[in-house]
Amino acid sequence: MQESFLTFLGDNLQTFLTYTGVYNATPGHLVMILIGLLFIFLAIKYEFEPMLLIPIGFGILIGNIPFKDAGLQVGIYEEGSVLNILYQGVTSGWYPPLIFLGIGAMTDFSALISNPKLMLIGAAAQFGIFGAYIIALQMGFEPNQAGAIGIIGGADGPTAIFLSSKLAPNLMGAIAVSAYSYMALVPIIQPPFMRLLTTQKERLIRMKPPRVVSSTEKIVFPIVGLLLTCFLVPSGLPLLGMLFFGNLLKESGVTRRLAETARGPLIDTITILLGITVGASTQATQFLTVNSVKIFGLGALSFVIATCAGVLFVKFFNLFLKQGNKINPLIGNAGVSAVPDSARISHIVGQEYDPTNYLLMHAMGPNVAGVIGSAVAAGILLGFLG
Repeated sequence: MQESFLTFLGDNLQTFLTYTGVYNATPGHLVMILIGLLFIFLAIKYEFEPMLLIPIGFGILIGNIPFKDAGLQVGIYEEGSVLNILYQGVTSGWYPPLIFLGIGAMTDFSALISNPKLMLIGAAAQFGIFGAYIIALQMGFEPNQAGAIGIIGGADGPTAIFLSSKLAPNLMGAIAVSAYSYMALVPIIQPPFMRLLTTQKERLIRMKPPRVVSSTEKIVFPIVGLLLTCFLVPSGLPLLGMLFFGNLLKESGVTRRLAETARGPLIDTITILLGITVGASTQATQFLTVNSVKIFGLGALSFVIATCAGVLFVKFFNLFLKQGNKINPLIGNAGVSAVPDSARISHIVGQEYDPTNYLLMHAMGPNVAGVIGSAVAAGILLGFLG
């Protein structure tokens, strides 16, 4: 009986393994699984954007379980599968606007309203987007692909997903993972360039306390902001419209329940679905390509360009400001829209040189301006390249 069982096992082992992940695993699958584990490790051990990296990392594990197609329809690229249906929120571009709704409902624009010139810093930081776009063109990418890659420099994951879903769906996985990766690495990437581009005297600049902003100004801002930005860049309406709508829910004072839902359960649910499906879309056969490596390199470059552009713009702007009104260049990095991490980095680096200098509220001005700026830049690229 034992011999017959072993014979049966031997005869059917290959058939069994053919339909298992073990038999179908490739080095590419194993590499991606290691990358997913790395994301989870960084999120838990060092708390690098855990709300993003854990869903994406686990999604990478899900997306790289190899299997032989047996008509089960479980893969994210198989039409009708559960993962494929959830992934349509990414490919159709309706997850990002819902996230912008939540961001608007949790964002306080007071620092920007009290000092409108900080908007210019957020605008200057978008140079990283267009700089990377030009470089991507020189590297041989198509204009629509270059535009989708360049938006990584805005350090805004939802915007990157929204634009790439419209301009370069085949590159969306690499672009999304790259954008979220560099957002998580803000504490590592930005400080060295902030220190390199500023002097000791500049780092010690003290800025005037922001003035108190009235509730009327806070209510008017999202309405005026919507009309100004969307009349100029109508293609940015899905993101900007939801951003300013969410902010009006917060500031109106009469829609508290809606605002709490938008910035709580809604944005948390969409973040989970977006993270897990974006991670699952990085199947080794789709993701491990030469273009993906180029995208990661260009993403890092665009992020560095954006950081440096923001800092250098403040230094240039200070040439025209009177003593006492000058801006600390350390808040220039906050022009990228990694809210609120880049603003927090401005504050942390500033306190290394003067523990009594509080830059956080000042840095929030260009930080929220960067959110608006990246959405506007995405609208411009979509309008020209879509």
